[in-house]
Amino acid sequence: MAEQPPAQEITDVEALRVLAHPIRQKIEQCLRKGPGNSAGLARQLGESTGLVSYHLRQMARHGFVEEVPELAKGRERWWRAVPGDRRYPPYSRQTPEMREALTEMHRLNLAELIEQAQQFAEARDALGPWADAALFSRATLRLDRDQLRAFFEEYIALVYRYSPPEGEAAPDARAVLVRLLGFPEIN
Repeated sequence: MAEQPPAQEITDVEALRVLAHPIRQKIEQCLRKGPGNSAGLARQLGESTGLVSYHLRQMARHGFVEEVPELAKGRERWWRAVPGDRRYPPYSRQTPEMREALTEMHRLNLAELIEQAQQFAEARDALGPWADAALFSRATLRLDRDQLRAFFEEYIALVYRYSPPEGEAAPDARAVLVRLLGFPEIN
């Protein structure tokens, strides 16, 4: 079980804009799989090395990625994603600029989820036993706001309970994408 980091509420609009940028989201997605350098990331993303380097520096400025000095060779810099329990202020405390950045971030995250689900569906026949690993649940709960917050905190704790520390995953373990989306129904 990985140790659950303390929740970090991000209120800096610039940091939110960093997270809401499409190329930066793709860089983060690549780095979730392991460290990378700007040249390798640029090839994966079809972008220039200079552009990827710029975005990595912006992400590092806000603590979302960090250098991996033990992998560096000469001037070549390697980077890794910095894990964390990143939270955002409730809507009532967001400025219009924060709302704009968070709306874009959510839009990009949902688009990424749809793309990943489509990739899974297309590759499913070749996945052997992992083809049965897609889980789906749909529920409607009757909760007050405090209960919804408690539900969310239990979900986060559950994620960390099933997250092995780096390098300790079972040999046949795969990255499994899990997302929680909850919002009140509008009648």
